[in-house]
Order: sequence, then structure tokens, then C-alpha cells
Amino acid sequence: MAIEKVGVIGGGTMGAGIAEVCAKAGSDVLVKETTEEFAAAARQRLEKSIGRGVKSGKITQEDADAVLARITVTLDMNEFADRDLVIEAAPEIESLKAEIFAELDKIVGPDAILATNTSSIPVIKIAQATQRPGKVVGVHFFNPVPVMPLVEIISALTTDEATADAVFDYAKNTLGKTAVRAGDRAGFIVNALLIPYLCDAVRMLESGYATKEDIDDAMKGGCGYPMGPLTLLDTVGLDIALNAAQSLYDEFAQPNYAPPALLRRMVEAGRLGRKTGEGFYSYK
Repeated sequence: MAIEKVGVIGGGTMGAGIAEVCAKAGSDVLVKETTEEFAAAARQRLEKSIGRGVKSGKITQEDADAVLARITVTLDMNEFADRDLVIEAAPEIESLKAEIFAELDKIVGPDAILATNTSSIPVIKIAQATQRPGKVVGVHFFNPVPVMPLVEIISALTTDEATADAVFDYAKNTLGKTAVRAGDRAGFIVNALLIPYLCDAVRMLESGYATKEDIDDAMKGGCGYPMGPLTLLDTVGLDIALNAAQSLYDEFAQPNYAPPALLRRMVEAGRLGRKTGEGFYSYK
């Protein structure tokens, strides 16, 4: 099926990034927010990101204006009735995502595809909230969306092959992303490998084995990573990492997936990384 009209649920960092890449690819994009304040913040986030492209010479002002003209922010879910594809980018809370999908299921057309940008929740749990599980698929973008090339396409046991193929084709051939297919197990490919590594780094710091600076410098200098694990956690968001680790542990019950106590305490203290100005490092 042709995907021309795209909906994005959530205008935060991930949602705005998804909306931007879809609009740059020529799609008509509708973004859903919950309040006027959040809607204004979403518009500002989009204008700032696209404006950076103009300043760096990656896009002309004329093209930037055209991209912004293809994006509309709304508070009304009913406006999603004409969307070909709706991508949910809400917080990583299973009950919230299920609620959103149940509502969308009653609004969009029978051929519309519903996709979740979950980073760790099994897609089948979200698909079961709808009457169209065959039309539900996982499409996991990475932050920052306009920069990171990868998209994981996740098929649940109930996902129709045509649904997965259509979203894979859109991600690869329309958005120009590197698309990979993954099975519907918590963490998919990237987080199933990444989260244990990040948790082990927190445990190493927690035990006093090495300083945060030395842990990060060792992984950059010894493994060629662009940033160390603790800096990466600050960039991703400690709350996001905690939810992913808990989802993996709930699914597999393996000790290396269990969230470290220090990670829990930092989230409880509101030290979520760059987005709050304080994480393993200070950004104030």
C-alpha cells in the first residue's frame, strides 16, 4: 500500500524527530499532542531542528518552509481518520500505549497501519488492544531520529506480512533509513545487546571498580565507541534505559538484564541525564 499521510502520536524528542524525517521525505504529517502548551513546544522543537539544517547548509530556507508546511500539530485524535500510517511515540508505558492503540483503532480507516515506536515492549501486547492485530507493527527509530540511520521493523506473531513489508519499504525507500527486521521479543536487536552492556557499566561504577570517566574513556579508546556507556545513558535518558532493562528482565529473567539499584535511585531522584541537566554527569 502507498503511505502518503502519516500520523505521529507525541511531539516530544522522538515524535518530533519522526515527524521531521517523514515531512522531509514528502509525507503529509499530523502530530498529536495533549495540551496547547505541549503542542507549542512540539512546533518549537521542529522549527529549531529544521532551522539547524538551514544554518548548516543541509537544507535551503525554501525547502525548510515547505517541510514545516507539511506538518500540522493537533489536539484532536479524530483528525487521524484519514492517515495511512500512524506511529505512536508516547512514553514507554505499556498501559498508555495500549490505551492509545485502542482509541486509534476506532478512528482510523480499516486499511490503516498502526505502528509503535516502543524500544522494548513486545508488540503483541500492544496489538492485542486493537481489533486489527494484523495491521499493528513495531517501527523503532533511534535518537536523534534525523541523524541516526537505523529503524527496526518488528513483526508480532499476528502482524500481516503485507503490513510489515509496507512499513519496511516506507522506512527504507521513502525515508532513506537502514531498515532491519527483528522478531517480537523484548529489546528486539539493538536493546537486547545494548542494555546489558549499559547495566554492567552502572554496576561497575556502583561497586567502585572504576570512575565514570575511566569507564567511558576505556570503552571509547579500547573499543572505538563514539561515547562511553555512562555518557550514552545520559543521552538516551536513564528512565528510558530503566524501562528497557525492566522489560527485558520481565521477559527473560536473566540477571544481566536486571536494572542496577543505582540506576533506579537516579531515576527516582529525577536525574535522567541530559534532558534534566543532571545524570551521571552534569549538563547545567
